[in-house]
Amino acid sequence: MKLYGDQNPAPNPRRVRIFLAEKNIEVEHERVSLREGAHKTPEFLEKNSLGQVPVLELDDGSYISESVSICRYLEETHPQPPLFGRDAKDKALIDMWCRRIELRLMIPIANIWRHTHPLTAALLVQYKDFGESNRPRIDEFYLWLNGELESRDFIAGDDYSIADIVALTAIDFGRMIGVDIPESSTVVWAWHARVSARPSAQA
Repeated sequence: MKLYGDQNPAPNPRRVRIFLAEKNIEVEHERVSLREGAHKTPEFLEKNSLGQVPVLELDDGSYISESVSICRYLEETHPQPPLFGRDAKDKALIDMWCRRIELRLMIPIANIWRHTHPLTAALLVQYKDFGESNRPRIDEFYLWLNGELESRDFIAGDDYSIADIVALTAIDFGRMIGVDIPESSTVVWAWHARVSARPSAQA
């Protein structure tokens, strides 16, 4: 297998690297520089016609894209330790939390990135008021998440899972572009310290 992706702060390739580290799976890595536009070359578009990373190349020459889909494949081929849940309920709750994090945190962070950050100004028409309008939504989400995490150690329950990986990469990307966890969300900060201390977080 070979993983095509970019270095930090790109959050989606990092999801897969963390997942691989948690599973202790070694694969070949090939950097696809987003800043240099390597993801839009004809050669890379043959691997993913949307021109996005990460992409996992399988041994049979086929490709899987979308970070969580790649991780699902790796879970099926390397089931231990289980990061998508042990039973039907666990799996449903983890899936629920992945969707919550992506829809209610990652998308607003991405809107701020796309519509307010200088590095993306040349890529699209920016609507800065729209971008900034996402900040209150993010603060509200953190306040809600703070309450949810008061009763457990990890995002979807008592065990570390893909939901924690999705959340960590979204939050760290947000912090990189100036969207931080509010100081009042002390439980979220404590969770962040726990998952950031795992060796896989350095992937």
